Amino acid sequence: MSQRIANCPNCGAQIRFRWSSAVQTACEYCRSILVRHDVDLERVGVIADLPPSSSAIQIATEGVYGHKPFVVLGRVMYEYDLGYWNEWHLVFSDSSSGWLSDAQAEYAVSFLKPEPVPLPPAATLQPGQRFQWNGVAYELISMTHARYRGFEGELPFEYRGRDESLFADLRSADSRFATIDYSEADPLLFLGEMVDFEELRLRNLRRFEGWS
Repeated sequence: MSQRIANCPNCGAQIRFRWSSAVQTACEYCRSILVRHDVDLERVGVIADLPPSSSAIQIATEGVYGHKPFVVLGRVMYEYDLGYWNEWHLVFSDSSSGWLSDAQAEYAVSFLKPEPVPLPPAATLQPGQRFQWNGVAYELISMTHARYRGFEGELPFEYRGRDESLFADLRSADSRFATIDYSEADPLLFLGEMVDFEELRLRNLRRFEGWS
């Protein structure tokens, strides 16, 4: 992964992007939210403190998925009825990126479907509905209203100051996973699969009392 260096427009600190396609990051010195426009950085806000995380994953955790090494370079945290969950931004050895969902000890790796596809309006969703993408049949199993709590690290898009958003989760018969993200005006579709923690061969994990 090639790196790019810029200076924080607020405090002048050096900002080093580990992923050349990163769009948003934060200054670790003054906590400014920074959005990149080519070689220029724009300060658009200040990051909030994230709630304590019970996850062993952290920025710079490394692992393997689909025989490709990856490194965790960012995180978006959400709050919902059962607590919090993390969406970890993964950057792979070929510079592609994806997401690792980490909620209540369940893990799923997914990727944004780049080609636009027709997606149902949020108001029409009902558990049990079936949809088909890339030749795979998915069933809607849950709809979660979640509140954005903040981010850290490097993200592939601008993401800040969100209110409550709806996420529709779907499963296939063979453990594949899909999420329709209604946080944007045009919903986004992410496709992937559920994975076991051990399958990811993670290293550089965060260690804390009570975790083994």
